[in-house]
Amino acid sequence: MTFSVTVVVPAHNAARTLSACLDSVYAQTHRPHQVIVVDDGSTDATARIAQAYTADAADGGPAGGPAGGSARGPAGGPPCELIRQWPNRGVSAARNAGIAAATGEVIFFLDSDEALTPDSVANALEILEKDPECGCVHGVIAPEPLFDDGPVERYRVLHAHWWRVRGAGVVETAFFAQAAVRREVFERIGGFDESLRDSEDLELSDRLAPHYRIVLTDRVVAHHDEVERLGPLLAETYRRALLLVPALASSRRGGRRNLTANSPASVATAAFTLAALPLAGRWPVLPAAGLAAFCAANAGLLRFAARRHGAAFAPYAAGVHFLVVGSLLTGAGVGALRMLLPGRRATVQAAPHATEERN
Repeated sequence: MTFSVTVVVPAHNAARTLSACLDSVYAQTHRPHQVIVVDDGSTDATARIAQAYTADAADGGPAGGPAGGSARGPAGGPPCELIRQWPNRGVSAARNAGIAAATGEVIFFLDSDEALTPDSVANALEILEKDPECGCVHGVIAPEPLFDDGPVERYRVLHAHWWRVRGAGVVETAFFAQAAVRREVFERIGGFDESLRDSEDLELSDRLAPHYRIVLTDRVVAHHDEVERLGPLLAETYRRALLLVPALASSRRGGRRNLTANSPASVATAAFTLAALPLAGRWPVLPAAGLAAFCAANAGLLRFAARRHGAAFAPYAAGVHFLVVGSLLTGAGVGALRMLLPGRRATVQAAPHATEERN
C-alpha cells in the first residue's frame, strides 16, 4: 500500500527558513501528494516565499518560482497551496486549517523552521504501513542546526537530539513539529485545541494515545533553526515551564507518562544547587557538590557534546544546560503557585499542558 501524503507547514514570520523547509519537502524520496503552507498572520515575506512554489508561479506569475525555475519542485512535485489567515491565530489554528484543506491519507506536519532529511517522509510511511495500530509517527531533531548561529544554538539542538533519540520507540507523547498522522485520527478525535498556543502537542496526545500507538523514530530527522541567544532561550524555557506541573498532573490522571527532556536526577541536582547557592558564603562545598552532581547526572549529554564539538564545548554546554534547567524550575514553581491562587485554577485547567522541549 502506498499512502497519499499531504505536507502541512504552519508558518508565522518564517521568511528566514521557509525556503529551506519547502526545498526539503520537494527533495523527499517519497513525493508528497499535496503541499500546503498556512501563513498565520505573517508580517514579513513568508507569503511571498510560499507563493514562489505555487501554481501561479509555475505559470510565470510574479512570485518567480523556487530554485530550478519550476514551482513543481524536483521531479515534478505538486505546487504549493497557500492558505492565508489573518490575524495571527496560533499554530493550532494553522494546523487545523491545513487539516481541513488536506486530501492525503496521511498528513505530515512540518514546522516552518525545520528542514527534513530526504528519506524522512518515506520512513514515516513505512512505519505506519507496517503497524496499522500506529496513528502517529514523529521524529527527532538533527544534532546540527539548520543555520549555525553560534554556541547557544549548537547546545540547544544537541540537547534536543540527545533526549529524543534516547526516548525513541513506542511512546505516549507526540510532538508535531515533524510528524506523520493518519487522516482518520483527526476524524476520530478531532483537531488541535485552538485555545492553546503553547501546549497543543500534549493536549492532542491525551486524546490520541488511548486509541492509537505513537512512535518516536530516529528515522525521521529534521534540522531545526533554534534560538541563538541565551536570554531568549531562558525566557522561552521559563514560559513553557509555567504549565509543566498541571501537564504532569493531567497525564498521570490519564495513566500516561510524557516524554521528558530532562531526567529526574538532572532536575533534582539543579534544584539542590540553586537552593544551596545562598549558603555558598558559609558552606561553599554545598553548591560545588550540587554542580558536580548535576554534571554527573548529565554525563551522557556532556560526552555527546564533546564528541560533536570538542572537549572545550562540554563545560560550556554544562553551564548553559544548568541555566536552562534553572529556568525550567523557576517557571514550574511559578506555574504551580498560580494553580493555587483564586481565579487561576480555571485558566490552568483550560490549558493543561506544557510544550515541546518540554522538560
